[in-house]
Amino acid sequence: QVQLVESGGGLVQAGGSLRVSCLASGRTWSNYAMGWFRQAPGKEREFVAAISYIGHRSYYADSVKGRFTISRDNAKNTVYLQMTSLKVEDTAVYYCAARTGGYEGSYNVRHYDYWGQGTQVTVSS
Repeated sequence: QVQLVESGGGLVQAGGSLRVSCLASGRTWSNYAMGWFRQAPGKEREFVAAISYIGHRSYYADSVKGRFTISRDNAKNTVYLQMTSLKVEDTAVYYCAARTGGYEGSYNVRHYDYWGQGTQVTVSS
């Protein structure tokens, strides 16, 4: 069983930066790849970034590549998403997710087994 709790969302102006965090619990959490997804009103949940179980590989959606950075600190049971050069279109609820079935990150929302409750990120113009 894995529990995930996101934090760090908020309101930021376009061009600004924000870091969201995901605190995980569970004995074998560090064996799991982790991902960040987001969902805007009226839209499907979409992939943002993912990281392998020891953090040696990361994956990004084209829309955030070069602006967002995913990282993890297994000693702190935490995954981070550093967001820079934020755009209005980045506004969404951001969810972290754990993939128990593989060591590598995945773009596919169906590959993730545990989800947090989400944290709202709002970018104003």
